Amino acid sequence: MIESKKAKRAFPKLLPQHEFDCKEPSSIRRPFFAFGSGSKTPREAEPETVKVPQLEAELPVDSPFEIEATTLSVRNFHEYGDLYSRYLRGRRDVFIIEKGWQLPETDGMEFDQYDTPLARWIVLQGNGTVLGGARISPTTAQCGNHSYMLRDAQLGLLPGLPADMLDETAPVDKEIWEATRLFLTEAVPTELRMQVQSSLMLEMAAAARSVGATHIIGIVPAVFKRWLKRIGMTATEMGPVKIIDGDRVQAALMNVVDGVA
Repeated sequence: MIESKKAKRAFPKLLPQHEFDCKEPSSIRRPFFAFGSGSKTPREAEPETVKVPQLEAELPVDSPFEIEATTLSVRNFHEYGDLYSRYLRGRRDVFIIEKGWQLPETDGMEFDQYDTPLARWIVLQGNGTVLGGARISPTTAQCGNHSYMLRDAQLGLLPGLPADMLDETAPVDKEIWEATRLFLTEAVPTELRMQVQSSLMLEMAAAARSVGATHIIGIVPAVFKRWLKRIGMTATEMGPVKIIDGDRVQAALMNVVDGVA
């Protein structure tokens, strides 16, 4: 695939495999695009702010953070003050300021055509500071001419993005949601990046289960089977390996219900 500025606008930089393997820690703090299974959230349950036991168990005792994970929807925005706007500001800091992507913004917040009432937004906070986030949207979504990112790219609605990320027709299924706009902010210390990333993946899949999804589709590192296995998740490749921002990636369909009691 030919790398382009427009392509870079849709797919953020992946967390390097050596960081996920917890070998030599990287001094570079970058956004990532990754997915994972989650904590036990009742199917169709109303999202709420919860402590993250998986992450707290892994963090050093002298960690500067007390982590909270929140799944936002248009129905519960009012319960969390300005959290949604702070989440969008975090996205702007990463994708527009740090990476230099040309994306819509206003009042210091980044947004696009997929931030609709159909979506859910997962936000991790540490002592009131946004540490990272992700967005999930149903593959049945329809808003004007747009549905979801991978499908719109396949249909040629996103000029500059690869139309051949998927081997087959993009799925439209109420049990499949797409994940996009995953990121970590500069507030996450290098030594805690792996734990925070893992927690975000876990919470994202839990949020997907809470709205009845069994799978998440999205772009992941080409070594996804290895690192997803470490958090108890399985996935199937859905397209060819591509090079995006210098990383080998491909579309995958991730199961978020396997192994969940």
